[in-house]
Amino acid sequence: MPKLKSNRGAAKRFARTASGGFKRGQSHHRHILTKKSSKRKRQLISPAQVHGVDAAAVRRMLPFS
Repeated sequence: MPKLKSNRGAAKRFARTASGGFKRGQSHHRHILTKKSSKRKRQLISPAQVHGVDAAAVRRMLPFS
């Protein structure tokens, strides 16, 4: 059987949480920030949880995390 490899793109985007879920960065915080409120920009900094429906796909891409 061949070696399992982690999807390197996914490894850079997702991290495993202590409870077994995955955290991800939020979008819309790279550019065009002048029209966004300070509150919105501040809240976009914090990581979000990967939705349960998508967690299985992330788990498959990251077999060793």
